[in-house]
Amino acid sequence: MTSLTELQRLLEIMARLRNPDGGCPWDLAQNFRTIAPYTIEEAYEVSEAAEANDIPALKDELGDLLLQVVFHSQMAEEAGLFNFGDVARSINDKMIRRHPHVFATAEVDSAAATIDAWEAQKATERAAKGASSALDGVGAAMPALTRAVKLQRRAARVGFDWPDAEPVFDKIDEEIAEVREAMTEGAERIEDEIGDLLFAVVNLARKLDIDPEQALRGGSRKFERRFRQVETQLAAKGKAPGSATLDEMESEWTNAKRAEKNVGD
Repeated sequence: MTSLTELQRLLEIMARLRNPDGGCPWDLAQNFRTIAPYTIEEAYEVSEAAEANDIPALKDELGDLLLQVVFHSQMAEEAGLFNFGDVARSINDKMIRRHPHVFATAEVDSAAATIDAWEAQKATERAAKGASSALDGVGAAMPALTRAVKLQRRAARVGFDWPDAEPVFDKIDEEIAEVREAMTEGAERIEDEIGDLLFAVVNLARKLDIDPEQALRGGSRKFERRFRQVETQLAAKGKAPGSATLDEMESEWTNAKRAEKNVGD
């Protein structure tokens, strides 16, 4: 079957699931709000499959994500708001509008210039919708690290930014000092200062062209891998983390790090 035939089949399956006459009770009970968490979950699973370069999983997870788009579109059609065709038309028009160097006569000479033109077009679109701030349109529901990067990039485009990464180190040192100071003032102040520290670290990552979300995921995977190795080594000695001393666990952690370095060499 062609891609369009399969897409039409999926639309028909979703309509059948949402049909009050013989449809699925669970699907019929859903609305935009209840489905949104599943949409976010599927997007993360696409990202995970892509990072692992697991192509069969990527195919499956993209299908799950496409189902989410179809699900939202079906509910919207039932409410007389819009349908899947409107969704597809909207993104088609947007892609053509934001790529005048491909679909019109504008010219760009590099990937960086393409990004600049893309962002300029987005800014024009936001202004047409009545945006009054450079920060308008940055979604509040996205992951905190990702949202911090977007806020910083928006501010940078209007000149509110450090010239390079070096001054950010001083800012991080300043925020660490403020966290230490806040430790005598209660949880609310500590949380506030920790937030400032994390925001400064995100700024450093941005200035070094590193995605902090991806970097933290990598750090978390590294921690998990090494801690599991600590558990394995302790188990071989008849121990568990709960019964081992901190020095014993630190020793096994160092061994796990050394083993990874030797593999890398």
